[in-house]
Amino acid sequence: MTTRRKFIKKTVLTSAGMAVLGNQTISWAFDNQEYISNRPKLLDRTFTSKAVEKAIKKVKKGISNPELMWMFENCYPNTLDTTVDYELIDGKPGAFIITGDIDAMWLRDSTAQIWPYLPLVNKDEKLKNLCKGLINRQTKCILLDPYANAFFKDVNKETYWKDDKPKPKPGVHERKWEIDSLCYPIRLAYGYYKETGDISIFDKKWNKAIRLAVETLRTEQRKEGQTPYYFKRNKSNRTVTAPFFGKGRPVRPVGLIASSFRPSDDGAMYPFLIPSNLFAAESLSQLSEIYADVLEDKEFSKSCASFSKEVLEAINKYAIHEHLNYGKIYAYEVDGFGNKVFIDDPNIPSLIAMKYLLDDKFYDKNIYKNTRAYLLSDDNPYYFKGKAGEGQGGPHAGLDTIWPMGIILRAMTSDDDKEIVWCIKQLMHTHNGSGFMHETFHKDDASKFSRAWFAWANTLFGELIVKLYNEKPEVLKSI
Repeated sequence: MTTRRKFIKKTVLTSAGMAVLGNQTISWAFDNQEYISNRPKLLDRTFTSKAVEKAIKKVKKGISNPELMWMFENCYPNTLDTTVDYELIDGKPGAFIITGDIDAMWLRDSTAQIWPYLPLVNKDEKLKNLCKGLINRQTKCILLDPYANAFFKDVNKETYWKDDKPKPKPGVHERKWEIDSLCYPIRLAYGYYKETGDISIFDKKWNKAIRLAVETLRTEQRKEGQTPYYFKRNKSNRTVTAPFFGKGRPVRPVGLIASSFRPSDDGAMYPFLIPSNLFAAESLSQLSEIYADVLEDKEFSKSCASFSKEVLEAINKYAIHEHLNYGKIYAYEVDGFGNKVFIDDPNIPSLIAMKYLLDDKFYDKNIYKNTRAYLLSDDNPYYFKGKAGEGQGGPHAGLDTIWPMGIILRAMTSDDDKEIVWCIKQLMHTHNGSGFMHETFHKDDASKFSRAWFAWANTLFGELIVKLYNEKPEVLKSI
């Protein structure tokens, strides 16, 4: 059903202590509006969970705005509704979760897509097995190629990127080296273990995959000045390739881990990508705990802890710099020679997402506060403002394009109720009547968007609403 909107007025919202909050925000009135669910019919859904359906009903009761209620019901279950291939393989759960409109599974996206359901796994055995199945599938992916970021279920399916060099192995969709591709499976396994106490996931294959992952991260510290990894793309969008055959620009080995690509899948400007290194420090610390408490391998536990400490110390030494207007802030990328870039990318891990993704001990709260203020200001070259909305963008989808994911993370990491409401209204005014999140929208025209089916962004929006329901129910009532 087409949404009929009548323009009412423009208001300016402000908030004490904010660097920038004051773009014009549009209010809308809806005449006899009926919000019909955009979810697939029950028989067409790829996976169902009684616990998730119960949570949807509960949270909807805490939402006053009918449009927001409708958006939540569309978005929160979108991963389960549309992207899951679940089965038993040799008697063990197996799950393949595509990203949405691209028929491939990213290690990053698949973890992030399933993450918002993790608090419900003890209430639903079926959902619990889905998480175990994804952990098992990610283990296979890492063992196939620890440098790859995206995979096919069907090893005989030929990737569109078959001309990449080196040619991807059968089953690999894309072979872009991104640190977070190895961190997300650790995050999922650790989170599942802490939620359930189930240690059956830590089997021999998982142990082998994790040791390969840690070895790969060690290699990409490039202390010997070399890496076995390279990547070259000859297709029309070859500009996404990092310099020097995908190895990236030169680095001075300082203890940081090199990443040829960003979480956006764009080539890195400088290989030491700081949000991903912070993520790696946390992931290695989580492994240290697992190997000490569960697998009883004290030596490997100490090795992971030492590696985590080394990375974190290097971040504190090389990634924190004085900004002209904001004091000490985190750089997005550095090279160990003193070069740095002050930007962000709305994909997670990102600088703004530190508060969402990491335990407090892995970042400095005051420096994060300064960094966040910078990122949400006109001093950030990728912060865009327009007639449709404002927010963080990045090079991936072009200038003047805003990522709803960035707006969601802004709300996730805010302690200011007015700012949170402002962010949600931005999201409500830029979904173009679809009731779903997109990858990006143009700052002046929300009808110009990329990716109509982007399950990660949808589920992340649902996670935000659930978080507010649990922690700030009055905010949901005020919209």
